[in-house]
Amino acid sequence: MQTNLKASGTSVTSTRNFLARFFFSLFVFLGVSTATGNPVVAQENDAASAAAQANNPLANFKAVNVQNYYIGDISGTDQTGNQFWLRYAQPLSLGNTNWVLRASLPLNSFPAQSGKTTGVGDLNVFAAYLIDIGNPAVSFGVGPQLTAPTGSTDGSGSKKWSAGIANVLFNASSPIFQYGYLLTWQASFAGDSDAKDVNIGAFQPFLFYQLGGGTYLRSAPIMTYDFESDSYNVPIGLGIGKVFKKKDITYNVFVEPQYSVASKGPGQAKWQIFAGFNTQF
Repeated sequence: MQTNLKASGTSVTSTRNFLARFFFSLFVFLGVSTATGNPVVAQENDAASAAAQANNPLANFKAVNVQNYYIGDISGTDQTGNQFWLRYAQPLSLGNTNWVLRASLPLNSFPAQSGKTTGVGDLNVFAAYLIDIGNPAVSFGVGPQLTAPTGSTDGSGSKKWSAGIANVLFNASSPIFQYGYLLTWQASFAGDSDAKDVNIGAFQPFLFYQLGGGTYLRSAPIMTYDFESDSYNVPIGLGIGKVFKKKDITYNVFVEPQYSVASKGPGQAKWQIFAGFNTQF
């Protein structure tokens, strides 16, 4: 009996020593991995950071975006339309200041008296001066914008030079939920005297909810008000997107149906489908 008890005691002691060594080794491993950068954790953090910044218009990356609005019903016409956008953004350093320059060029297809008119629209460029507000996860920029009358056909552009201001906020403090807005205003100052004057404000809220694995829910409708004609459009949207990274390029593909909940005046989109393919590099 004593021999058995001794053997049993030895077995228990050995098990305790093994568990103690195991948990001590695990503790040391986790500590070293945290200190030196666990590759799995680092990869997950990098993916989460890329997903959080993929929709940031002020991100410190060059960006080429291809976006499209299919308009299923235009008020006052009962017809469809389409607006394809090519956008390019680039961060700039001028002296001790940091800026983001964004240029956008549309290809418009809208109803006209003789059916539909399709052509290149007006080129819009804005430069946002980045203001340090003390939180590196929050981007805030404000600066001038200019629209050139590059419309290639009657009805595809305004035929007016316009200038104004752009203000952008993007908050990526949370890896789960990001939000912000783009607020712009512009008014015409030159161009075809027979063309309608331009005086338009636009507000685009950004709402992004990360589902994990690069998949996210999104809402980014553009609400507009025309000060010249006292017309407006207030759409809401809910869509889904996917962010994935290959080497040094972040890709972002999405689709977002939008529906107008309030509008006034002809030429407003009653409903539309917003889709895009964005790249950051």
